[in-house]
Amino acid sequence: MHLGPMEIALIIVVLVLLFGAKKIPELARSLGRASQEYKKAKEDFLKEVNQPAEDVKDAVESDKSAPAVAAAEKDGKDSGSAQS
Repeated sequence: MHLGPMEIALIIVVLVLLFGAKKIPELARSLGRASQEYKKAKEDFLKEVNQPAEDVKDAVESDKSAPAVAAAEKDGKDSGSAQS
């Protein structure tokens, strides 16, 4: 849907008639603050939801590296004892 200049002008005139010229900046400020609070709350929520998944991923990655290190140490001990 495309709004032309006449439609936008009509909307502005109706807003001025309904709310008055002094009230419109206050409404715009309130709308901006509400939008900012919504974005912040959304980011906090997503961070809180994704944090446990990242913790599990980190734990899995550290568990994968631990057996590899243990296996490398075991191979090193076995090959060292075979050489002696």
